[in-house]
Amino acid sequence: MASYKSDLLNLLEERGYIHQITDASALDALATKQVVPGYIGFDATAPSLHVGNLVSIMLLRRLQQAGHKPIVVMGGGTTKVGDPSGKDEVRKLLTSEGINANIASIRTAFERFLTFGPEGQEGGASDAIMVNNDDWLSKLGYIELLRDVGPHFTINRMLTFDSVKLRLEREQPLTFLEFNYMILQAYDFLELSRRVGCRLQMGGSDQWGNIVNGIELSRRIDGTEVYGVTTPLITKSDGSKMGKSVSGAVWLNEDQLSSFDYWQFWRNTDDRDVGRFLKLFTDVPLDEIARLEVLGGAEINEAKKVLANEATALCRGRAAADAAAETARVTFEEGAAGADLPTIAVAGGSIGLVAALVQAGLAASNGEARRKIAEGAVRINDEPVRDDKHEVVMSEGSIKLSLGKKRHALLTR
Repeated sequence: MASYKSDLLNLLEERGYIHQITDASALDALATKQVVPGYIGFDATAPSLHVGNLVSIMLLRRLQQAGHKPIVVMGGGTTKVGDPSGKDEVRKLLTSEGINANIASIRTAFERFLTFGPEGQEGGASDAIMVNNDDWLSKLGYIELLRDVGPHFTINRMLTFDSVKLRLEREQPLTFLEFNYMILQAYDFLELSRRVGCRLQMGGSDQWGNIVNGIELSRRIDGTEVYGVTTPLITKSDGSKMGKSVSGAVWLNEDQLSSFDYWQFWRNTDDRDVGRFLKLFTDVPLDEIARLEVLGGAEINEAKKVLANEATALCRGRAAADAAAETARVTFEEGAAGADLPTIAVAGGSIGLVAALVQAGLAASNGEARRKIAEGAVRINDEPVRDDKHEVVMSEGSIKLSLGKKRHALLTR
């Protein structure tokens, strides 16, 4: 493990965030001398970010914990173009109104993780700020961009970056619109350097090429030395991507996913991932993590509960985490139906079992629901049901619908 002089790089290294650094010694020296403003960009393609974005959010949190300034760049402009990184197809383009509504919704999640300065005021040196790259990108003239920025990019070089190369190798279309994305992201770094003295861009390992482009553009046009840090690609031990669960994306905003389901996502972490995820996604001290990650057998479940409690408290607040933990305890340890379970209101006196599973989010489709019923994985009030034509007849009170041992919902009238 590398040894750094700055609190920033030591913190990032100890907790497993560092994959690549463009000039580690120079960034380390800078971070010991001054507050380093650093940014990560987030496109506003949905009303909420998901767990796949969480390592980037935590990276900004660590930056602030080490005394530096987080800059959240919302891609109001770049969302209109679409990042080709890791994509096999052209992304649906949103209206300006839709993008702005998404940005307002996404900000509420960031306010859980970062300390922002007073609205409209200067704020402290390490207070987080949120900016929208549409503020400068939408004002760029096309000829101006071609003349001032275009000469610093070669097509030869751009074709070598994974975001472009992999798409072409798979013979998937890459539009000229998307091809320009890396130029716009590089320009973001230049503009942030000028506007707010930004000296650091961070992101996932798939953003390395885009970050290097921004560093080179700032150096060539302004002679400014700026830096880049990327995180490893965060996958689960089974090889699947972070951010997805059996029933879909694990959203950060509560109106997109219940706190119980969010808590349960972390509680279901693979034994092999518990220590790593505690370091990345919670503020639990490293010595406590070292104790928890070596627990074996049934005791590892206690570590998973700590992970679920602390990750949920960061994202949803301590009260929501405690309520989710109590619901899980009542549901799993006492066999009753916890009050905080996802609840589906049934109109009329009954609902088909297949429809109930889909509406409750326990199955992604009617076909999946029928398969689970046939496998004997579905229970009503803890009694197995194998008939996919079964009608759930509602009475007073609620009915507990279960898929397997760990996923539950309540049906109410």
